[in-house]
Amino acid sequence: MFTIEHEFDATVITLVDEGETPLREDVTVQAFDSEITLEQWDPRTDQVAKITLSPVQLRDLAAALNLPEGIYRSAP
Repeated sequence: MFTIEHEFDATVITLVDEGETPLREDVTVQAFDSEITLEQWDPRTDQVAKITLSPVQLRDLAAALNLPEGIYRSAP
């Protein structure tokens, strides 16, 4: 399951793990004009883990999910 919310300066997507146990914490994706952040609560450290991607990195990640093993360079 996931939700999408449009805020003033970002689109926020929350991914909810509904599969078999053990379940993972929700993942929040915030898409801004210049960066995309992914956040997930880590109960082991009692902190939020955060990853920041550029729009190009996100595009490459999306493309990589559908490609076979190898080394690729995206077009500028």
